[in-house]
Amino acid sequence: MKFNEVIGHERIKKHLINMVRENRVSHAQLFCGPEGVGKVNLALAFAQFLNCQNRQDEDSCGECASCVKYGKLIHPDLHFVFPVVKSPKYKNPVSDSYLAEWRQFVLSNAYFNINQWFNHLDADKQGLIYSQESQEIIKKLSLKTFEAKYKVMIIWLPEKMHVAAANKLLKLLEEPPEGTVFLLVSDNPNEILGTIQSRAQRLNIPALSIGDISGALQKEYSLSAEECERFAKLSVGNYVAAREIINQSEERTFFFDKFVSLMRLAYGRKLFELIDWCDEMNRQSKERQKNFFEFALRLIRENFMMNIQEKDLLYLTPEEENFSVRFSPFINDGNVLQLSEEFSLAHSHLEQNGNARIILMDLCLKVIMLLKQ
Repeated sequence: MKFNEVIGHERIKKHLINMVRENRVSHAQLFCGPEGVGKVNLALAFAQFLNCQNRQDEDSCGECASCVKYGKLIHPDLHFVFPVVKSPKYKNPVSDSYLAEWRQFVLSNAYFNINQWFNHLDADKQGLIYSQESQEIIKKLSLKTFEAKYKVMIIWLPEKMHVAAANKLLKLLEEPPEGTVFLLVSDNPNEILGTIQSRAQRLNIPALSIGDISGALQKEYSLSAEECERFAKLSVGNYVAAREIINQSEERTFFFDKFVSLMRLAYGRKLFELIDWCDEMNRQSKERQKNFFEFALRLIRENFMMNIQEKDLLYLTPEEENFSVRFSPFINDGNVLQLSEEFSLAHSHLEQNGNARIILMDLCLKVIMLLKQ
């Protein structure tokens, strides 16, 4: 991937290019920021530029042998680590177990999130970077480079790494193999071991601007500039979200339907129906449950904005807006903070591997009480 294929982030691109030009490439870098802003893309473009055999002033050439292999993700000195899932086929999986699927996924989805990756694998469970991955990392990095000046290891979502693997990684970061560059790409850097964070040069990647997302959408879809700007505003700086809004993905429709039914059942205090709602949500993967809580937090915020007549700050789809016209009076300054806290708390408890059914049922009871305030 070339830098000119990455949406926005011109300042960060220049910083990365200058780092190579001035020969001050850190052996470990942490690309962190919100989901859907192109962190993996920047890491890939940086790695390709780093090993390009005919670098241009502002980008890799895209044509040399190294760039061609990087473009197909098959360069022998490019390595990946990413969350995987256990299956009947792979009892003790490592990243290489799913390397073919990973390459296909990344090449066909320039911008993606973890939920889409697990959907690609048809996985219904939460994935991890398991402890056995550490031996694979050590084995790969013990070899000399095959063709390039640098071996590059891109670790996507190191916060999903088992503590045993994280400790092994820490030792490698303390005494890195010669000619090795680690590029850690994180959505939630605060969940990474502090000792790992301290040994990596941190690069904060901000949300994409409305203009950058709108321009990219105009190139990808046959939509007017006004439509693209509206979708860009709804995405809140997340290009993955912008595409999902346009495509009205099954995931987004599912979340919206579940939010509407939760609020209606809670307002009507229909406990037996809420138990059924909890049972259905409990059957979803943990990643999907967490994504639902994030979706719900956004809608709570938008409905409060509508209630206090801050229409310029609203980012709702037409379907969401039709619902919110009727629902927004129930989200007010007496309950908006508590509702947000309850959904955030549920998300946090799931992250800590709490019992999903208990978390969901507790949330339903809290929503019943708060909607009456």
